Amino acid sequence: MESIIFSHAIADDLKRYLDNQRYSQLGIITDTHTVEACYPLIKGQLPKDHHLYAFPAGEINKNLDTCSHIWEWMTEAGFDRKAMIINLGGGVTGDMGGFCASLYKRGVRFVNIPTSLLSQVDASVGGKLGVDFNGLKNHIGVFSEPETVLISEEFLKTLPEAELKSGYAEVIKHGLIRNADYFHSLKFTKWQKQNWRDIIEKSVSIKRDVVEKDPKESGLRKILNFGHTLGHAFETFYLNTKHHLLHGEAIAVGMIAEAYLSHTHMAMPKDQLEEIKEALLRVFGKFNFPESNVLSITELCSQDKKNEGKTINFSLLKKIGQCEYNIAVSKKEIAAAIQFYHSLKV
Repeated sequence: MESIIFSHAIADDLKRYLDNQRYSQLGIITDTHTVEACYPLIKGQLPKDHHLYAFPAGEINKNLDTCSHIWEWMTEAGFDRKAMIINLGGGVTGDMGGFCASLYKRGVRFVNIPTSLLSQVDASVGGKLGVDFNGLKNHIGVFSEPETVLISEEFLKTLPEAELKSGYAEVIKHGLIRNADYFHSLKFTKWQKQNWRDIIEKSVSIKRDVVEKDPKESGLRKILNFGHTLGHAFETFYLNTKHHLLHGEAIAVGMIAEAYLSHTHMAMPKDQLEEIKEALLRVFGKFNFPESNVLSITELCSQDKKNEGKTINFSLLKKIGQCEYNIAVSKKEIAAAIQFYHSLKV
């Protein structure tokens, strides 16, 4: 597993880390939003001869075309196999920057500095990297761990509330799949006012524990996908539309729908279904969509990476704090779960 540094002073801690490393060139990969909001927080402590690449921000640019531009930049800068890459940004930057570093010259070292709550508690830990392809989320990817992850809540101050909320969906998920006490300790009203450092450290510890037991997602690690089979279907369906959903917004929809499947498939108590539904609706509200889209969203679940042949597999809750994986669900049942969400009154 990668080493994780929980930083109190990100610029100083980064300099201390780099002073103890040997590398031929240093490259920073970021996006056009983060280069303005977060890069200034570390720039003063970086070597003056570092190279910087900022790609256009947004999930829509997490694709092989952008990777080609990154590889061209690395090639033109003369990066060799002793180079080091720092991925400064949210989940898109960490996924794509790590992917590019892992394939360039068969792999160069990379470090993640996650700047969003989502990337701090989820995307930067565990070594899953990838890009979207033909409209399918994370369809092309590899497992490759960063050398180190430097995590600092300093960056959370740069986030719009919608981005902070998006990351909070993964925090909630960690409690639902692994630790009921953690879930019940979270705030669902006035959720913005929390001890974020404690939350980040707790969520990272939950994810690391799961990943260490199953690094390549052959079994237990699949529980981290609770809410993601249907969540990714919603995210993919609305990716290039004016109703585009942030990752956490889509996962919140997915968790409610998959909590319904947990009730019908795993006999999760109905009062827990209600508790999950009410908690998520208080934070995220209801996403309204036309009933005519149910079939198309259902079909997108056929592309989920947990599937085996034509069997669509879910990770579902036995109860809050206990998740099981490889649960086969039919398209008819998936459509019923989406209909359940669609019918909610807020």
